[in-house]
Amino acid sequence: MKFKQHIVNFLMVLFLVPSFVVAQVDFNKKPDDDLGNVEDEFQEYFFEALKQKGIENYERAVEALHKCLNLDSKKPVIYFELGKNYNKLKNFGAAEDNLKKAISMQPDNEWFLDELYDVYYQQDDIDSAIKTIKQLVKYHPDYKEDLATLYIREKRYKQALKLLDELDEELGVSESRDAMRNEIYNITGDVDDRIENLEQRVANNPSNEDNHLKLIYRYSQIGDRKKAYKAAQTLLKIKPDSKFVHLALYKFYLQDGKIEEAINSVKIALVSPEINPDAKAKVLKDFVGFVSKNPQYEEDLIEITSLIDDNKDEQTYTDLGQYYLKSGDKAKALYNFKEALKQDPNDFKLIKDVLLLQLDLEDYDAVIKDSNSALELYPAQPILYLVNGVANNHKGNFKKAVDNLELGLDFLIENPKMEADFYSELSIAYKGLNNISKSETFAKKAKDLKAQQ
Repeated sequence: MKFKQHIVNFLMVLFLVPSFVVAQVDFNKKPDDDLGNVEDEFQEYFFEALKQKGIENYERAVEALHKCLNLDSKKPVIYFELGKNYNKLKNFGAAEDNLKKAISMQPDNEWFLDELYDVYYQQDDIDSAIKTIKQLVKYHPDYKEDLATLYIREKRYKQALKLLDELDEELGVSESRDAMRNEIYNITGDVDDRIENLEQRVANNPSNEDNHLKLIYRYSQIGDRKKAYKAAQTLLKIKPDSKFVHLALYKFYLQDGKIEEAINSVKIALVSPEINPDAKAKVLKDFVGFVSKNPQYEEDLIEITSLIDDNKDEQTYTDLGQYYLKSGDKAKALYNFKEALKQDPNDFKLIKDVLLLQLDLEDYDAVIKDSNSALELYPAQPILYLVNGVANNHKGNFKKAVDNLELGLDFLIENPKMEADFYSELSIAYKGLNNISKSETFAKKAKDLKAQQ
């Protein structure tokens, strides 16, 4: 959070220009009596301090700096370096004292103030941090953003918003400041101010699509459909080639019964490379839901899905699978579930849906093959043993059916319905093996459990 954009450059100056660091000591000057030795000794201790700080040996850096002080106590940079090292050692009292001493000698030094701000911030002394950063604001506007953050922590929301407004006016809007502004609005619940700010942005810069979209979203969020719809139409007039506006328009068109317009918006949204896959999946899911209630538009759904054949994600295929399952087209449902499963082969729900549809469609070879593969991933899932047993019974593989069904029973916990299904299939398998006694025993168990349900 803390602003230190120029500090690296400043440190380079400390290292590369020693004459500046030690307040214009001229190391090339000829010695006058023993002054040359003093200056050499000072330089040696000072750079030893910088070296020790560089390798994070802050205690030894402090020792070297105190030796510098013994030689010359009038150089503010020594107190500054002591403050930084004490800050690293978490000796905040000593850090504050030394930094204040440096500041008293050079009141307008940005770097001294910045380090003192850090000392207060680390101690969570927000009042002192605010007082210090207010002095820093005049050096760079970015400090205002830090100050706004501190105001938020202190629940001084109006002052924070005022600073953010000033920064937006000076520098233009930014994502980081918008995030801070939204944090404040979320805390205060000040919906009117949030929307007023967006309305002003739209008025000030009508060509900015992002501001329009945010305003549409906020209107929708508070349930003001009329204003959201109007804002979307305004954006479409200002920017007819906008793709993102159709993420809102298709919903309004569907609600108003403007189906052709809705279909057109859905198509634009789904084929636009600018729109992310998650948003597209939401659009398609909404349209699938609409078609499930209005099946006369199924051809449009087929056409729309064909537009994105190469771009469908797992969720899109899953939604289509659910739609076709509800509409009774099990073959198409199975196709879409299998396509979804290709993208996430470990999705247990998809695995189960595929296996059950394969059973319904009597593709027993596929059930046996796919359930065996699934059991390698999920060896403790009883449903996989059950479907495998069912498929093997239908194929006449009664011994394999018994083996899998009896193994699956060991993993079954408190599921009487599935337990009854296991017993029914075991009855069938033992009958196929000509073990009538066991077949009848399992048949009775299944009947008893079903009677209890």
